[in-house]
Amino acid sequence: MSDDTDSTAASCYLDEKTFRLSCRLFLEHSIFLNDGWAWEEVNVSEKEGYMKKTVMVPCRISSTPCQSNQSRPVDGDDALMLEEQLCDQDEAVGEPTAAEGQAAVRYEYHALYSCSYQIPVLYFRASTLEGRSLLLEEVWNNVHPNYQQRLLQGPWDTITQQEHPLLGQPFFMLHPCRTEEFMRPALETARAEQKGVNYIVTWLSVVGPVVGLDVPLSYALAVGPPAPKAEATTTTAASTASASASTSGPD
Repeated sequence: MSDDTDSTAASCYLDEKTFRLSCRLFLEHSIFLNDGWAWEEVNVSEKEGYMKKTVMVPCRISSTPCQSNQSRPVDGDDALMLEEQLCDQDEAVGEPTAAEGQAAVRYEYHALYSCSYQIPVLYFRASTLEGRSLLLEEVWNNVHPNYQQRLLQGPWDTITQQEHPLLGQPFFMLHPCRTEEFMRPALETARAEQKGVNYIVTWLSVVGPVVGLDVPLSYALAVGPPAPKAEATTTTAASTASASASTSGPD
């Protein structure tokens, strides 16, 4: 019995109801901070939706982009070229090459629930102010330096291009296959210390910075986990919240 309890407590997966309740708590704090997150409902009858935030991020972009941004298998020459590019960036931080330039890029982030993986997944798209979508290679080149080595180990496993499951549009996606690697230790530590953890806060604080999305520390300090069997409590709280709060979170 003890083993079953430990296994359940340490699970890095969550159901969709817990995802939505965790998002509601996250969004309530976002409204307090004026941090720009909102809930987008896609199918009201089936309660499908996602959290969304749009920000402007300074990026290096190619001044002569190729015509296609379709993903393709990476071979040895591609990996070597990518490694050389990242090494050059380390040697000349903040100095774009002749084929690159600095520009403000519009990043749109979507946090949604994956029924297949039973965890949240971060989708995003990026475009210049002129409306040009960034190439997959440009997105890779703008990954935070702290994560570039992980990128070199398997760039196509880290960031991929896929169809948005709710919108049917092309998006970039941070592949969720390694979510368990960082979520399980975080949840086990919180359990050992008898601390409540909001899954969305912990998960987004780890995956967000990889692609330029920062999560203020106050989320971790102020946002707790949903209360057990909190559906009725959440509904009551929503009815007494401010108009903006009640319309910006999932039901």
